[in-house]
Amino acid sequence: MIRRRPLLRALLLGPATLAAVVFVAPTPAHAEEVCGAFDTVDVNGKEYVAQNNVWGASTAQCIDVNGTSFQVTRSEHNNATNGAPASYPSIFEGCHWDNCTTNSELPLQVSEIADADTAWSVTASADGAWNAAYDLWFKTNPAPGEPDGAELMIWLDSQGGVQPAGSIVATDVPIAGATWNVWQAQMSWNYIAYQRTSPASSADFDLNEFIVDATGRGAVQPSWYLATVEAGFEIWAAGTGLATNSFSFTGSAVGDPETTERKELVGASTR
Repeated sequence: MIRRRPLLRALLLGPATLAAVVFVAPTPAHAEEVCGAFDTVDVNGKEYVAQNNVWGASTAQCIDVNGTSFQVTRSEHNNATNGAPASYPSIFEGCHWDNCTTNSELPLQVSEIADADTAWSVTASADGAWNAAYDLWFKTNPAPGEPDGAELMIWLDSQGGVQPAGSIVATDVPIAGATWNVWQAQMSWNYIAYQRTSPASSADFDLNEFIVDATGRGAVQPSWYLATVEAGFEIWAAGTGLATNSFSFTGSAVGDPETTERKELVGASTR
């Protein structure tokens, strides 16, 4: 992915053609509040997209977006915790249905994923019923549109008695430096969720570790495509104050020259 850097500009001054180099700082991000059910905010030139995403209720919700951080500033939901959540305010890279970010490595075919590195920090101290979770969607083809393969969730934290769909199929599975209970359900798509056995407010790992495990359990097929990586909060009730402090994602395919070079450097540093 192309990462934007501060612009470098040279100004030629006067007849002596004195060259002055001026570093122009990036334009500061400005907070933007949105309250429409499906309102979105492009982040960093649409490197990412933040979305309000009130899909399971008609109650009010607002988020305040500032760069790769956002906060739920209003949430009046009151869904039953044994049913679907009211919303999933989140930030994503890739294609959320037909809304696609720019310069993304996604989609990536599952069998060709070399790494899918992510870092995410949250403030998860709010009343109500909610989770803090990644949501990865897989399609059977690389075209934008509604996912038709699988959904893989990674629950870092939750409150209010909510739980993933389906039933537990494995407990205390070690992945990415923590242990997870694994849930699976069969809907019109395959569903698999990894629920951390001890809550966490941040993540810094390779999502491919979860994808490999999910593939081994038959929830994801090697021929499918990782279409989008999303991080946010499924909210059933209340939830005002939930916040993403920062988010990043970088993926690459097997054989990508940058990936090969990075792995060689890591290997050399550990010899």
